[in-house]
Amino acid sequence: MNYTGLMAIAQRSSFVQNQRLGLKLSPQLLQSVRIMTLPIADLRLQIDEELQKNPALELITDRSTVSLDARRGTGDVFRAGGAKDGELHRAFIEGALSRPETLQEHLLRQFHLEPLPTEAREAGELIIQNLSPDGFHTESLELLLKSLAPEDVQRALEAVRRLDPQGCGTADYQESLAVQAELRYDAQTREKIAALFPYFAEYERGKLLAIKRKTGMSEAELRALFEKLKRLSPFPGRQFVSGGGSVSETRFVIPDVSVIRKENKKNEFKIVINDEEIPVLGISPFFLKNAPAESGGRDFIRENVQEARWFINSLNKRNRTVFRVSRAIVHYQKDFFVRGPKYLVPLTQRKIAEKLEMHETTVSRAANGKYMETEWGTFEIRYFFSNAAGAAQQGGGVSEKRFSKTGVKEIIREILSGEAHLLSDNQIAERLGERGIRIARRTVAKYRAELERGSSFRR
Repeated sequence: MNYTGLMAIAQRSSFVQNQRLGLKLSPQLLQSVRIMTLPIADLRLQIDEELQKNPALELITDRSTVSLDARRGTGDVFRAGGAKDGELHRAFIEGALSRPETLQEHLLRQFHLEPLPTEAREAGELIIQNLSPDGFHTESLELLLKSLAPEDVQRALEAVRRLDPQGCGTADYQESLAVQAELRYDAQTREKIAALFPYFAEYERGKLLAIKRKTGMSEAELRALFEKLKRLSPFPGRQFVSGGGSVSETRFVIPDVSVIRKENKKNEFKIVINDEEIPVLGISPFFLKNAPAESGGRDFIRENVQEARWFINSLNKRNRTVFRVSRAIVHYQKDFFVRGPKYLVPLTQRKIAEKLEMHETTVSRAANGKYMETEWGTFEIRYFFSNAAGAAQQGGGVSEKRFSKTGVKEIIREILSGEAHLLSDNQIAERLGERGIRIARRTVAKYRAELERGSSFRR
């Protein structure tokens, strides 16, 4: 291709890129996207706010006092319904939807008490918002804080790591343990603990003598150091979320959709959108009847009526999308709904999007933060999306992967629950192989850790 042709392609590419960058979502579209992402609890708050703000919007009926069980015979129906608010019902909902502090909220509340300059405070807030549930950085600090002075970043980082739980704001569990050791122990102890980091796996398998030969430390000293290590948390954020105290109080959720087995039909289900908390809205006739005669008043009415209609349409679109996504999930995960979590199969959001002929991001918004009630429990809708893990063994060969990661983890949980004696990861892998699932020992160890089950040595 000649130079002129290359220049033409570059210009077209630049034009398309600039055109894309120039596109902006209207306030109505932004509102529609936001409504799609909201679970029922937040959606009800948004509706209340809109009712207060827009005089053209009217609450027609509210069925929030009608239980979902009372409507289980309605079948595959969804409505933007909802009804009368009673004080007792409101008190119940407010109590049921209360949630514990998040890790970020807990850290920010403490961090704001630190005597730091504005630049370091800004850096600290970014660091905290960038933390994973384990307490580690999700994006590199070099990328996140490249516009801030290194000394401000360092001051903020030191402050964040001192907060409760200690050791957050680190790259991984080893750095977190090193930070916690630095905050709690003297220099000599810290140095010796750091020397033990490469030997965690051997210690888990009880190979203390091998560690003794490699480090030159006595057995008594090694035991004492590992005891000190056990007092530290390799995943401080996870400890905050799942540990004891008020932080781990039970959080109740309201399902957005319910999947119900049809009577006398073992493998058929009906899907019911939980519209208890979504009131039926309409345009206020009183607002239209008492419109002022002047042009400014008519413009005010027209704008509010348009916004009210858009809001109602957005609610209906949200319900329709959640319903369609749920119906597609039931189609692909039928074995789960019939036989339980062990039979969850690999499923991606892209596959659902292709089936429904919608964008993958729309599926993601419809699933995010929303819950599905089933006979096997209430699950976040995202639970039903899982990558493949392991491979099916058939006739001595290995077929295409058909086991989901979540399903394999449930089988491992079952194996561990029924073990007559403590099984090593190799033995668990062998048990999985007996069930036709081919999986590596290191993958078993990873899934076992995600189930928060210790190794055979710890169990």
